Amino acid sequence: MTNQVSCWSPGPIERSCHFAIRHQVFVEEQGVMVLTDVDRWDDDCDTIHVVAAHGSEIAGTVRVYPLDDYGRWKGDRLAVLPAHRASLVGMRLVRFAVATAAAAGGLVMEASVQLPNVTFFERLGWRCDGEPTSYYGLPHQSMTITLDNVDPVVAVVDSVAVLRLAVGDLSRNPLLVNS
Repeated sequence: MTNQVSCWSPGPIERSCHFAIRHQVFVEEQGVMVLTDVDRWDDDCDTIHVVAAHGSEIAGTVRVYPLDDYGRWKGDRLAVLPAHRASLVGMRLVRFAVATAAAAGGLVMEASVQLPNVTFFERLGWRCDGEPTSYYGLPHQSMTITLDNVDPVVAVVDSVAVLRLAVGDLSRNPLLVNS
């Protein structure tokens, strides 16, 4: 498998993988949410869902959306499958989200970061904003990054690429079961 990591806003098939990866990480693995991590932001027309492929496998997700009309954006639901956590997938997803918000006119971006991931975000230019608080029962640190001087270079995958989906049994995900 190649070490190339590509990020893009998914079409319908990859969007199903986006939700499946989030479900696998936040519901099944971490137990942060009970049935689903889907919320109102997933249906908001301004929310941008993103997937990342590590080589030919979809390996992670993030979503990004504006919080107001004054340039404040939020990045959340960053999820990377366990087999890809030592790769560049998480870093590329965060940088893609930041570049996406900046390209859309954002001035600052915020995120609530699980405490073990604070140093990772700091290395990417983020700063702590206040004291840690509880979010879904886990300690999280509010973090921000200014979006001026953000590199607009964003990798995209060829739309005709054949991707092997690295998600577990999709039939177990209640969001993806055909009705």
